[in-house]
Amino acid sequence: MHPLKTLIEEAIRRATEAATELREALALDSAVLPSLAVDSPGEVTGIVLVDLGRARPDVALQLAGLVRDGVKYRAQQIS
Repeated sequence: MHPLKTLIEEAIRRATEAATELREALALDSAVLPSLAVDSPGEVTGIVLVDLGRARPDVALQLAGLVRDGVKYRAQQIS
């Protein structure tokens, strides 16, 4: 197998894993990003992105609150 193909397949696997982890974490608070998906590898770079897609305003606010709470919690654990 070509080394570049192996690298791209690994990047796709990691992006898919990241998207799955995010989807499962959001589901713990019943938050859904319906357009969450793995993007195609970039034509020039081969970089694979996780596309967070679009969300209703209430879901975006819910997500912001979850992130904020997580950051506060992490800061408390460090101090």
